[in-house]
Amino acid sequence: MKKLQVAVIGLGRLGQACADALAGEDDMTLTGIVRRPDSLRAVPQRFRRFPVAEHVRELPPVDVALVCVPADAALGVARELIQAHFPIVECARLEGAALEAHHADIDAAANHYRIASVVGAGWSPGVLPLFTRAFEILIPRGHNLFHRHPGISLHHSAAVAHIPGVKGALAGQFRAADGTPQQYVYVELARGADIAAVRAAIAADPLFADEETQVFQVASLSELEAEEGQGMVLERRSAPVSGVHESLLLEARFEIAAFAARVMIDAARRIPVLPHGAHRYSLGI
Repeated sequence: MKKLQVAVIGLGRLGQACADALAGEDDMTLTGIVRRPDSLRAVPQRFRRFPVAEHVRELPPVDVALVCVPADAALGVARELIQAHFPIVECARLEGAALEAHHADIDAAANHYRIASVVGAGWSPGVLPLFTRAFEILIPRGHNLFHRHPGISLHHSAAVAHIPGVKGALAGQFRAADGTPQQYVYVELARGADIAAVRAAIAADPLFADEETQVFQVASLSELEAEEGQGMVLERRSAPVSGVHESLLLEARFEIAAFAARVMIDAARRIPVLPHGAHRYSLGI
């Protein structure tokens, strides 16, 4: 089977994440990297075995180009690539009317030049709205609570570590969208320990009695402490009028460029079977 030939346009954090991710794919390969003229020599060592050029036309044949440039430059780069008849995948982090206009402009160009493209193929826009929409479908009468926090702002908790079955614990306090304080506790359990019993013990502790507390089991606290990136919590709660208490919770810690790169590669894989035009990323495109 012929491998999909993929070019990376831009080599910032997202571009490097895409190039790294492509190295692990069996059905596609990194054909080359496009950079500004003043950056051609400043290529990390691990990418120097790949062609680097000022324009995608200077690279070996390309099946799809991943647009990894800042949001304010993404539309111009996307248009230029489409006009040159290169399918694209992009994930510019825009919101509201700006995002709608951005996607409409790319769609107009892609239809005019009869090129397939995927837009919004990142974490947000991209996957996060899919989670949000799924929560709203499952709990149609309710409200969302969402907050984002950078990095790992946690401290070791002796109060939790003494609970039977807990090898160690990290805790942190964050505020929900309405300003309500919430505790997040990450526990590493001893072999055979029951997470339900640990959650019950934490809930019964006076230290956590006055604040809502979420408890998450992790495989390794040391790995959690070493992680970089950002964290977020998305929760959907049913409205009181529904008569049944329902809730859904998504807690995530991740490096946003790595997540976006994986989504862009998933989108690139769909390009060969898509009709022309700009397709918004979804799990089913």
